[in-house]
Amino acid sequence: MVSITPKTLQDLQFPTVLETVSSLCNTDIGKGKALQIIPFKDKEELMNALLQTSEYLSSFQNNNAIPNHGFDAITNEIKFLGIEDSFLELSSFRKIAAISETTNTQLLFFNKFKEYYPKLHEKSATVEITKVIINLIDDVVDKYGEIKNNASPDLLEIRRNMNVVRGKVNQSFGMALTHYNNLGYLDEIRESFVQNRRVLAVLAMYRRKVKGSILGSSKTGSIAYIEPEATLQYSRELSNLEYEEKEEIIRILKQLTNSIRSFLPLLVQYQEFLSDIDVIAAKAKYALRTNSILPKMSDNRRLYFKEAYHPILFLNNKELNEVTYPQTFELHQERRIIVISGPNAGGKTISLKTVGLLQLMLQSGMLIPVHERSETFLFDRILTDIGDNQSIENHLSTYSYRLKNMNYFLKKCNKNTMFLIDEFGTGSDPELGGALAEIFLEEFYHREAFGIITTHYSNLKILANELPFAVNANMLFDEKSLEPIYKLVIGQAGSSFTFEVAQKNGIPFGLINRAKKKIEVGKVRFDKTIATLQKERSKLEKTSQNLKEEETRAREESSKMAEINSRIKQKLESYQELYDSNQRLIYLGQKIDDVALKYFSSKNKKELIGDFLKIVEIENSKRKKATAKETKTKQVQQKEVIKEVAVQVEKIRTEKKEKKLKANAVVEKPKPVLKVGDRVRMYDGKAIGSIDKIEKNKAVVNYGLFTSTISLEVLEYVESKK
Repeated sequence: MVSITPKTLQDLQFPTVLETVSSLCNTDIGKGKALQIIPFKDKEELMNALLQTSEYLSSFQNNNAIPNHGFDAITNEIKFLGIEDSFLELSSFRKIAAISETTNTQLLFFNKFKEYYPKLHEKSATVEITKVIINLIDDVVDKYGEIKNNASPDLLEIRRNMNVVRGKVNQSFGMALTHYNNLGYLDEIRESFVQNRRVLAVLAMYRRKVKGSILGSSKTGSIAYIEPEATLQYSRELSNLEYEEKEEIIRILKQLTNSIRSFLPLLVQYQEFLSDIDVIAAKAKYALRTNSILPKMSDNRRLYFKEAYHPILFLNNKELNEVTYPQTFELHQERRIIVISGPNAGGKTISLKTVGLLQLMLQSGMLIPVHERSETFLFDRILTDIGDNQSIENHLSTYSYRLKNMNYFLKKCNKNTMFLIDEFGTGSDPELGGALAEIFLEEFYHREAFGIITTHYSNLKILANELPFAVNANMLFDEKSLEPIYKLVIGQAGSSFTFEVAQKNGIPFGLINRAKKKIEVGKVRFDKTIATLQKERSKLEKTSQNLKEEETRAREESSKMAEINSRIKQKLESYQELYDSNQRLIYLGQKIDDVALKYFSSKNKKELIGDFLKIVEIENSKRKKATAKETKTKQVQQKEVIKEVAVQVEKIRTEKKEKKLKANAVVEKPKPVLKVGDRVRMYDGKAIGSIDKIEKNKAVVNYGLFTSTISLEVLEYVESKK
């Protein structure tokens, strides 16, 4: 039986979480329900709630998005349907039709995708799908929220008659308007509307000459508004028909209300279902914002929150673009109590609240921001003593209030309880209060309760070290700057750094030494030893981190070297195969050349064929018959090797060419100036001729049998005229 007090909810800031969840709801009913979330008392109901939220969260990442569940509340309509002989307004029927349509859409969706959302389908399966409500309303009300003409035969007849009479009203009014306007009795505006009736704007001086009923006059009295006598008769008839229409509509609405009234329990169920879905969706949105998941729920007595975040702090820091540091907590049968110590402002209280709030959220059907390998079990009670607990109403001091609270803890604490106490033992004389706190801690320990406490008391740190199933922990601080690192370390008590922090904040060194002399030497040495150990641990943390980084880099380098080595080995093997193949072909070529030479001398064809067959048989005896797959693989390998060799050869050629060009560029001499009579040839030619004539950039070259005009740029100097 789960029992968690409102004080615990307040201590752990659970209402703040609920306010955020409430703001993510689409409906007012959903918002109200979200604010009323409390821990579940039944484990089966809790697991259903957790799995439903987890399934809804998964819909944000897959292609089967859950349809919109928004609706207008029908709370008032439900109340009216519960009153006999009452009837609903037209707007109410539209809301009822809309909520029925939305619910049906949800139910059909969960039925279609029950493999994806089994728990949500299970919830929806208890609600009836029906189109009757929608059809009943659609038969009477159109899409604009008005009563349809064919809602009843009488209404159809009344509205037809009204249209006829309206036509007569307009016709008679038009005739009167034309007649009196021609007589000059009307004002410039000619007509107007009074009491929703069409009237003539008659000049006051002619009002007695116009037959009809005066319905009013202008502010100045210069115009009288008169309904013509001919129109008056039809207007009365129209008013009677409008009254009949109103009565018929009321009768239709009463009839429709009575038809819908039989579905009252179903409508209540529809609203409950959609508002529940609204809360589930809001919890899933909150989980998405805080990167929350559903950890493993176990019956083993083990609480393991890996890389846990305080959700409120996480969202606040996210808005401010600041870093939130995760913490890892583990409580089990052999480590039931953690005593966190260390200086203030190091994150002790936040660590304490993180465990309590996450466990509370989980037991209230909400997902939590932890690593996927986390796990926990369910507690019957979560007891808290956090913050300033001075009670003004009861005139109790902080210490008196805390003692009263401890008394409550002693009554309720058992093996199914988690207790969270901040600044345990404070509020009284350190010696006496510490001794009493020590007894309380021993009592909680012997009752096998799980708990986390924060303290500055040395005796509690020593007790945690002595008790087999309790452990010390501290929040790491930078050993030089004394700035918090916000990392919880299990296994060692933390120093309060009392004198170090005082020195950092400018307190004179002389005063600090005098303070040290005021207290027992043993305590100073004890705290100093803890502080030294804490600094050493901080250094080890940094060294460990550096070693891990170096190890990672070494692994990466080793992996790269292994890959390069493998590639080189593969290339060498390919080259060796190619070399062996070429040597074999050379050997065969030599053998065939010897046979050919022998045949050249003897001209003996029979001997030639015999020698050739002998060579072939010897070579075939070395071969083994390969499968088609092996042959194909070998061909592919050979092609790859040939391709690789071709690439390497091309690379070597390119390098040689570049070296040659570079060498030529170094030794290249300036181009001589060509003159008439010099012997020359073209750069890409072999024929040598002599220059007979030079004009501008061209030369006439005589080759003996013929002459040619050639550009000087393509001519190469050979020798001067002899």
